[in-house]
Amino acid sequence: MTEAKPENEQASYDPSFVEPAGNPPDAPPAGTEPPEEELDDGSMSLIAHLTELRSRLIKCLVAVALGSCVGYYFLDEIMHYLTAPAGKLYYMQPSEAFFTYLKVSIAAGFLVALPVIFYQVWMFFLPALTRRERMVLGLIVPASVLLFFGGLAFSFFLVFPAAVQFFLGFGNTELEALFSVDKYFDFVIWFVLPFGFVFELPLIMIILAKLGIVGSKFLGKYQRIVVFLAFVIAAVITPTPDVFTQTMIAVPMILLYEVGYLIVRYIMRK
Repeated sequence: MTEAKPENEQASYDPSFVEPAGNPPDAPPAGTEPPEEELDDGSMSLIAHLTELRSRLIKCLVAVALGSCVGYYFLDEIMHYLTAPAGKLYYMQPSEAFFTYLKVSIAAGFLVALPVIFYQVWMFFLPALTRRERMVLGLIVPASVLLFFGGLAFSFFLVFPAAVQFFLGFGNTELEALFSVDKYFDFVIWFVLPFGFVFELPLIMIILAKLGIVGSKFLGKYQRIVVFLAFVIAAVITPTPDVFTQTMIAVPMILLYEVGYLIVRYIMRK
């Protein structure tokens, strides 16, 4: 004789019962996405990455636009400093001065917005980094901005005036310099801008040494080759083929390499 089970135990399990489709008890409601802070270490989808990239690009463009407005507001002061080494400039076409002012304003806006651009790039890659990498990058980003502006200042206030006077020295009673404002500004950009990247050389060497890619023995072994490559790179990036301009770029590059070498050898002891 079998004992009858209570009704509640008989109803406790039904093989034919199927749970209705829906979200688990702990899942967020349908149509919602998890908070941004929960999406890290590769858990973001491709669409989410592209959306974030677009958002940061828009912020960079807005920063450049606002910086360009600031540059246009101080355009007279900027043009005064730009034209000081050469003196009086001329424009050969009716629209040349207008478009040159526009380029100067945008270039100034880019320099003003450069910290924001570096910050947006940093924040885009930040979720994929470890805590230690974030701390290192937090020091590298401000240092790279300072070194870039240091290179621009070194070039514009020390090297560039000497280069302009060098070229003006070719004039005489029969040959007078007549600088176009558009060509002059292009010359300023292509002469000054490479120094900003050249001044990043010690920082790049420190990063490579920190990663274990290079050491002081490796850097010391190729010092002579670096001297040769410095003049080759200077010849490629300089806007003019004269030896003076190439030397004025190659010599700081060699000195910066030596600074990076001394830091890696005696401070980092790599």
